[in-house]
Amino acid sequence: MKKAALHNLGCKVNAYETEAIQQMLEKEGYEIVPFREGADIYIINTCTVTNVADRKSRQMLHRARKMNPEAIVVACGCYVQTEQKEIDDCIDIVVGNNRKKDILSILKEYEQSREESTLLYQAVPEVEKEEDYEELSIRHTTTHTRAYMKIQDGCNQFCSYCIIPFARGRVRSRKRAQIEEEARQLVQSGCKEIVLTGIHLSSYGLDTGDTLIDLMESLHQIKGLLRIRLGSLEPRIITEEFVSRLVKLEKVCPHFHLSLQSGCDATLKRMNRRYDTGEYREKCQLLRRFFAEPALTTDIIVGFPGETEEEFAESKRFVDEMDFYETHVFKYSKREGTRAASMAHQVPDGTKADRSSELLELNRKKKQNYESRLLGTTQEVLIEEEVFVNETPYQVGHTREYVKVGVQTREDLTNRLIPIEIKDPAQIMGN
Repeated sequence: MKKAALHNLGCKVNAYETEAIQQMLEKEGYEIVPFREGADIYIINTCTVTNVADRKSRQMLHRARKMNPEAIVVACGCYVQTEQKEIDDCIDIVVGNNRKKDILSILKEYEQSREESTLLYQAVPEVEKEEDYEELSIRHTTTHTRAYMKIQDGCNQFCSYCIIPFARGRVRSRKRAQIEEEARQLVQSGCKEIVLTGIHLSSYGLDTGDTLIDLMESLHQIKGLLRIRLGSLEPRIITEEFVSRLVKLEKVCPHFHLSLQSGCDATLKRMNRRYDTGEYREKCQLLRRFFAEPALTTDIIVGFPGETEEEFAESKRFVDEMDFYETHVFKYSKREGTRAASMAHQVPDGTKADRSSELLELNRKKKQNYESRLLGTTQEVLIEEEVFVNETPYQVGHTREYVKVGVQTREDLTNRLIPIEIKDPAQIMGN
């Protein structure tokens, strides 16, 4: 039995794909082992979203080679898809996007020819020409509580800072019947909550004539599935029709991550984002009109090329006004190959750090304010784990709004939906 070790870098889509590859290997008879010395095969699913992500991908590939010089080292995904001409010599097999489903046959073919040739084996398609969705699936999750489910790949947006359309290709959507079948399998394995994810989730169905809300209404009918959660959304999907249909689905969690990136219209224009702050404000207001106390979360990039002190101040004021539950703050990181990388007026690292600190402090206050409103309420919590706080046992999980909450008890409540009355701030444990 060959021993395979896997390591994932990057987003939830990558994590899903890595889990799918692992389950394919397990089914074929491979023994899955920790990512350390002793494996026969090392598979790294790489990321390329920033130059730093590229560096981390290279580091993990070299680490694998050092752990076992005789092992087969496989590099999958976005980094090798975009850097085909600069592949490190520590790699034996390169598997680009839309070819991960073929990993078993690629390994078999490579092993059969390994004694005859030491050449690099490359399976990297011209992903920008790919039209078919790469069908990968998972049958169960490690936790049996929540499962991320990939339903879409690719992006047509071409934001000026983003390399992903070149790494993932154009929008490709998974067939609804296959999504529903995987969801049923996950529920049968004990999963209670499914999180829909994709490279550009809001574009689901753009190539097939389907829509995200149609899909969610279908998933809502699956018996035993208790929660449906959405991954990151673009603001423009939030229309009155979309939200009025969404609010009728009681399994849908009122936790909406609306990507913002900047609260300054001039910066948004340079980013090639396809909305302005006025439109974004309307989307948040629409969600709050239909849902009581929804958790709205977002992403913000600070220090984008050309961002002046005045533009940053404008962005910060808008973030403050929107009153997000959580704001994920990122310091702009240059990615070679994007338009933003060659823009004038690159912002110094020190300035980025200062602006990041300001927004993180604002985020801390907003998060604290939102969570304080839960005191004295009873929340439905899907229990995921036992946690000890000062030697006191808590059963801990997330509310529908994705607030981490615990109840003090020694009873094992894992994977059960429990109503919890929040009497003490200590019960709110953050994320």
